[in-house]
Amino acid sequence: MITPTPMRKSWGPRVLEDGRVQFHLWAPAEETITVLADGREIAMEAGSDGWHAVETADVRPGTAYLFRLADGTKIPDPASHAQQDGIDGPSVVVDHGGYAWQNPSWQGRPWEEAVVYELHVGTFTPEGTFRAAIARLPNLCHLGITAIELMPVAHFAGRRGWGYDGVLQYAPQTAYGTPEDLKALVDAAHGHGMMVLLDVVYNHFGPIGNNLPRIAPGFFHPERHTPWGAAIAFDEEAVRRYFIGNALHWIEDYRLDGLRLDATDEIDDESEPHVLIELAETVRKAVPDRLIHLVVEDGMSRKGLLNRDGGIVHHYTAGWNDEFHHALHVLATGEVRGLYKLFAADPDWTLRESTARGFAHRDISNDRVGPAPQDPLPPVVNVNFLQNHDQIGNRAFGERLSTLVDPAVLNVMTALLLLAPSIPLLFMGEEYGEQRPFCFFADFEGDLAHATKEGRRNEAEKFGGMPEGKSAEDLPDPNDEETFLACKLDWPRADSPAGREHMAFLRELIRLRQAHIVPLLRAPGVVQPHVLPAGKGILAVDWRFAGATLGIRMNLTGGDNSWPAVAGDAIFSLSPGSAAGPAIVVAIERRRR
Repeated sequence: MITPTPMRKSWGPRVLEDGRVQFHLWAPAEETITVLADGREIAMEAGSDGWHAVETADVRPGTAYLFRLADGTKIPDPASHAQQDGIDGPSVVVDHGGYAWQNPSWQGRPWEEAVVYELHVGTFTPEGTFRAAIARLPNLCHLGITAIELMPVAHFAGRRGWGYDGVLQYAPQTAYGTPEDLKALVDAAHGHGMMVLLDVVYNHFGPIGNNLPRIAPGFFHPERHTPWGAAIAFDEEAVRRYFIGNALHWIEDYRLDGLRLDATDEIDDESEPHVLIELAETVRKAVPDRLIHLVVEDGMSRKGLLNRDGGIVHHYTAGWNDEFHHALHVLATGEVRGLYKLFAADPDWTLRESTARGFAHRDISNDRVGPAPQDPLPPVVNVNFLQNHDQIGNRAFGERLSTLVDPAVLNVMTALLLLAPSIPLLFMGEEYGEQRPFCFFADFEGDLAHATKEGRRNEAEKFGGMPEGKSAEDLPDPNDEETFLACKLDWPRADSPAGREHMAFLRELIRLRQAHIVPLLRAPGVVQPHVLPAGKGILAVDWRFAGATLGIRMNLTGGDNSWPAVAGDAIFSLSPGSAAGPAIVVAIERRRR
């Protein structure tokens, strides 16, 4: 029996140095598995632990194949590295050693330099492909972007979707291109000095095309549930291998600089160590010569995942700071429905805490994963944003912030985002004031399409509610291709006078960040944040670094601009020229040693 190697190559095909190919599949519910490739039938050897494996010289890179189960059913490889076309068709053997990297010496960038740009491949360009995205990289580089974050690309059903319903987690979506196309995008970004992070979904599988419940019922816990179905059985070794191996697959085979793990609070594991800890430790041990950044979207705001040891990251680099967005959104728009209701009572307090420290609404009782939480953590453990795919796309009509708030208010918010010491994230199109919506879209049919359409009503209520004068009947149909096409970026707007002006504004803010804020973040030592007493609508925070203090004062209201004095030299200020807001000032006071 060919036993699975460690985490790196447990699942899926593996091209050996001599050209032979190994296949591994965990299918404990199946007595026999046969590989069908190029008209050949290759029997796999079954082990007592549920693994089936075979090593063959009859299959080469580029060969299409399927697995045939004992009853004759044919399925793609659940760990397929590429699909010939759709999610139910043949998988394709990929030789990852065959790509000629143009920037093989790239080792990444320090996290404190990150200015992240989230993009959806399908709507980023008219073509909606990996290759087409390459042509836009010089624009992002000129803006000052240092990291792009791709929304999930793992293969999902249909030709269009956000990517969070992926099923074949190792295979890039064919609508976007081939594995080589994705590598070319990563390679080109590295050539422009930009990191590439990938959004991965390890908390559930999509509703179409998942064959794992049939061949491996133990992959799931039917008695436990997530918002998307049965929970994944991370206490099963083969399941852990699937996901940890997937993380290694993206980091090593595609030379990605990091991953953003979706909704980690829905990854339920009672094992020791927790799968999130084992994943992070395994990845970092496997790639010691590159700077790898692992980011979590964690609804429990678990600080323990982000601990440092002498400034060294051992597990997760940062987490999305939702409270920063929610508080700012309430203050800027006045929306208090759905999830914003929690922040309506005192958005000023939430904004101050989330800007200064993060973790404003942390549930301490749930912070039990990994080491005991540290306090304080450095500012760079928080990823701040004014907009992202969720906060725009789950709204009733996918409205962007540029269509909801006064431009002067938005400029002040943008300055806070880019000059506060936390890591800033922009959503595609934000740099030039995109007006087109970004709606939820999918490519489902039948009952699932109907259920998806109905589900958008509930999501709309959670994210600001239905606009006045609109009803559920007015909502865009997520399965209509026109909804998808309407979300493609309007690049000509970027070249308009208004677009160029807004990009110049952001470019200057990013330049100031790299020149003044990043050097502070590089300095060793503990950063001490201090929230100063201030009136309603006023943000006043100082961060004491080694050798300097960064101070930010902001007024989002139109009222009297009476904030606490800020010490040092102003590196940026924006005001209407009177005592009223909206206004912001950022200053640095350097201390003599």
